[in-house]
Order: sequence, then structure tokens, then C-alpha cells
Amino acid sequence: MNLFDITGKKAIVTGGTRGLGYGMAEGFLEAGCEVAIVGTSDKVYEVAEDFQKRGFSCHGVKGNLGEREDVYRVFRECVEKLGGDLDILLTAHGIQRRHSAEEFPMEEWDEVIGVNLTSVFILCQEAGKLMLKKGYGKIITIASMNSFFGGQTIPAYAAAKGGVAQLTKELTNDWLARGVNVNAIAPGYMATEMNKALLDPENPRFASISERIPAHRWGTGEDMKGTAIFLASHASDYVSGAVIPVDGGYLVK
Repeated sequence: MNLFDITGKKAIVTGGTRGLGYGMAEGFLEAGCEVAIVGTSDKVYEVAEDFQKRGFSCHGVKGNLGEREDVYRVFRECVEKLGGDLDILLTAHGIQRRHSAEEFPMEEWDEVIGVNLTSVFILCQEAGKLMLKKGYGKIITIASMNSFFGGQTIPAYAAAKGGVAQLTKELTNDWLARGVNVNAIAPGYMATEMNKALLDPENPRFASISERIPAHRWGTGEDMKGTAIFLASHASDYVSGAVIPVDGGYLVK
């Protein structure tokens, strides 16, 4: 048996239209999964169609994961498109808002916590209900370097990503003995739209961050594929509650 084989598995990937989510969704599709990707705009249908044209089994579902009821609808629609079954959930969606802590608007705090943490719990809870019935499932959350340290001007994001890491551990304690693995990937500094401000060479933090990365480059969605496939496969059956950095060595520098 190929421990890393996920051929024929059914997966949901939120945030699958761009950046890291796109890269991991593509990795699952290339490995033989059927994937429902979730996005906030009509772009999700275009991305799904592009994958279909490449010969992959991909479905697009549009929704607002900042609206609690829509999170439930999105999940139900994804499962329907996957034929009523689910093996893998990967929560790669998220938003960012930047203000110094003393000025951070409460409405933006609520927005970030709602999208980046509350919706993740709802999706995990709904996936868990299905997976526990059949005694098998793989849930992969997306943590952050800010699950380990605090960052600057991002109090809501740091709080949410700290919460994602702890949620991953708690769900493991509840579900692992019943066949459901829950792990987190903590991306390092990635060249994505969310980090647009940090990627500006004029930003003094760009140089300081880049100098600390032993790989001597920022990461991409391609760099996330292998870890995601590992966590989605039987190769990781005895791995759960882990928060795995994919950071080019940033944390150890």
C-alpha cells in the first residue's frame, strides 16, 4: 500500500481560489482527490472550471464564511457536490486587518475572529459529525507563525491563529481515538496577497524577515502541497494535534 495515496478521496478546501489554498487544492487534485473548493466570489466557479479542463474532479462553492448561517450552507453544499461523503477537510480561508492594538476597531476584531476562528470551528464540527460516523477522517487547519509569536498590528489575527492551534489540539483529544486526525500547518512568510504590504521592498520588515529565512526565499503554495498530502493520507495516521511549520526554517533561526 502506498501510504501517501489519496486517490478517490473526497475533500473540501476553503480559500481554494488563490494563494496557499489554491496550491493545496491543486495538490489534492493532482494526487487523485475529488475536491470542492470554497471562495467568496464568482471566481470560485472559474477556478473550478479551469481545474475541470485539466481533467480534475473539482466543484466550486461560493459563500461568505464570515456569516455563520452561510458557513453551514457552504458545508452542506460542498458535501452534496461530493456525493454525500467527506474524507478530508482543509480550512485555508482567512482575512487580515492591520491596526495598532490600541486603535483596533471592534467591528474588525469581530470580523477577523468570525472568519478566521469561529467558521473554522463550525466547519470542523460539521466535518467531525460525518467522519466520526464512519470512523475515519482527516482535518487540516491552517495555523500561522502567529500561532507561535504575537506579530505586530494584527491582534485579532494573532488571537485567531493562536486559537486555531489550540482548537486543533482539543479536537484531537476528542476525536483521535474514534478515527479522526486533526492537525495544523503553520505557514511561514509566504508570497501571497495577504502579505502584500510586507512584500513591499520599501517596507523595512521585508528585509528583516527575508534575512531570517534560512531557505533564502519566501514560500509559495507549491511549498504547502507535500505536507497537506501527508496529513490527508494514511502516512499520518499516528500524527494528530501537531502544528507543523512550513516556513523555510524561519522558526529555528
